[in-house]
Amino acid sequence: MKIKTPVVIRGTGSYAPEDVVTNDFFASYLDTSDEWITQRSGIKRRHRAGPKESSSTMGAEAARRAIANAGLSPNDIDLILLATATPDVPIPSTACLMQHELGITNVPALDLSAACAGLIYGLIIGGNMIASGGHENVLVVGSETLTRYMDMEDRSTCVLFGDGAGAVVLGRSPDPDRGFLYTHFGADGSLWRMIWVPAGGSREPTSMRTVNEKLHYIRMMGRDVFKVVVTKMEQLIDEALAATGLHPDQLTLVLPHQSNLRIIESFRRRLDLPADKVAVNIHEYGNTSAASIGLALDEARRTGRVKEGDLVLMVAFGAGVTWGTIVARL
Repeated sequence: MKIKTPVVIRGTGSYAPEDVVTNDFFASYLDTSDEWITQRSGIKRRHRAGPKESSSTMGAEAARRAIANAGLSPNDIDLILLATATPDVPIPSTACLMQHELGITNVPALDLSAACAGLIYGLIIGGNMIASGGHENVLVVGSETLTRYMDMEDRSTCVLFGDGAGAVVLGRSPDPDRGFLYTHFGADGSLWRMIWVPAGGSREPTSMRTVNEKLHYIRMMGRDVFKVVVTKMEQLIDEALAATGLHPDQLTLVLPHQSNLRIIESFRRRLDLPADKVAVNIHEYGNTSAASIGLALDEARRTGRVKEGDLVLMVAFGAGVTWGTIVARL
C-alpha cells in the first residue's frame, strides 16, 4: 500500500471540562429520562465548559498536551489550524486567540468551519501543507463549546451535545511505510439547513427579535440527519477500503465521529466489525462536534489501544453538510 501523504501523527492531546452533566439533570426538568436519552443516543454524560472556559482556552489546553506528547515546544509549531463551529468571537479568528494562549507568535493561525468533520478537514489540509514542503510541525485542533448554543428547553438537541477539545501535531514521516494512505473530504451545501444556527451572522444579524425567538441555538432535522448520516458513513468507509484494498480485519481501529451510538452500531454491524475495533466514547462526552475524533484518538493512544505502525480509519460527517475520511498507518 503506497503512502499518499508522508506525514505522521507526532502527538495528541485532549481536554474535557471538569463539570459533568448527567442525563438525570435533564430528567429533573424536562419530559425525558436517563433511559430515553441512552436508548436514542448512547449518551450518559457530557462535559460542560466553566464560566472562564471557551473554545480557545480548551483548545489551547489540548494543544499543550499534544505538543508535549510530540516532544516539542510551542515555538516548534509553524502552522495552527483550529476546527470549531463555536468560535469565541465573530472577529478575529478563534485560532488567533488560541495562538495567544499558547504564547506562539509569527506563524499562520486560521479557523476551519466544517462542524463535526472539522478535525478531518484540518488533518488533510495540514498534511498536504507538510507534504508540499511549506511546513514541518502543524498543530490541528478541534474545540467546541456547544452547550452555549443549546436551547435548554429543547430535549431533541440539548441532551446530545457536550464541550471539549482534541489536538493533533502532524510532522513529516521518517518512515516511507508510515503516513496517510487515503484522504477524502467533501461537502454538499444543498443540505445546509439540516443542522444550523439561524441567526447571528450577516444573513440574520442579532436583534431583539432573533434573541426572543431563540434563533441563536442549534436547530436540527433529527430524523433526516440520522438517515443521511448512516448512509453516508457506510459509503465513506466502503470507498476508503476499496481505494486502499484493505479488508476491515486489517484495521486496528475505526475512529468515527461520535454523533449517535445507533449510527455507529449501524455501520459496525454492516461491516461486521468487532466492537473492540470501533472507538466509542459518546457515553462519556456526548457529541462534541469537531473535538470528538481528537478526543477518541488521544484516548486510544494513551491507553495503548493503538500504537506506531497500526492502521486506523477516521471518518466524520457534519453540518454543511461536510464529510471526511482518513486511513493512516500511525
